[in-house]
Amino acid sequence: MIEATEVSILIADDHPLLLQGLERELINSGYIVVAVARDGTQALNALRLHRPHVSLLDIDMPGMTGFEVVAQAVKEGIGTKHIVLSFHKEIDYVSQAKILNIKGYLLKEDSFSEIEKCIQAVLEGNTYFSPSFDKEVLSDATGEFKKLQLLTPSERTIIKLIAQEKSNLQIAEELFVSVRTVEKHRSNIILKMELKGNTNTLTNWALTNKQAISNI
Repeated sequence: MIEATEVSILIADDHPLLLQGLERELINSGYIVVAVARDGTQALNALRLHRPHVSLLDIDMPGMTGFEVVAQAVKEGIGTKHIVLSFHKEIDYVSQAKILNIKGYLLKEDSFSEIEKCIQAVLEGNTYFSPSFDKEVLSDATGEFKKLQLLTPSERTIIKLIAQEKSNLQIAEELFVSVRTVEKHRSNIILKMELKGNTNTLTNWALTNKQAISNI
């Protein structure tokens, strides 16, 4: 077990009372809180400056979401282990966390003891999702993630453009391919993602999962 006194932590949440309460609990338990942030931009700047062992990030923050902060930090090679905190239990959010390879996902209803368990787990290289999550949601989110990994580089490019609400013609012009080629890729994506319905189903799915798709 890693001692709390050896662990540096960044906390980011736009709710002052939650932020203060979490900071107090962590400090009282011996953790080194190197910075607190009230929005995503502050959180990213603090990650760049302090490079803590762990970040505890609210998902819904002004400036940048917790997911956007993680995506940028990973892009910049910052080795911090990330844990997201949220009220959201929906599969879309869990899928986004898995696509970003976020190892810890806690709900704000969880106790502080769960936060400590999660911190230990991610530091040891393990994954820890709140026990309050429905097992079916976790399973479905894992399935969505695995399906996305089956897409070819060309299919990933196209689904990202679909998520930007671009038409088949616009995509074809941007990629210098025929509309027929785009349509074929769309059909393949629908099959791989096991989506039911017509091509509008893919557009609707892409728009719903826009944040996750941008990071594949």
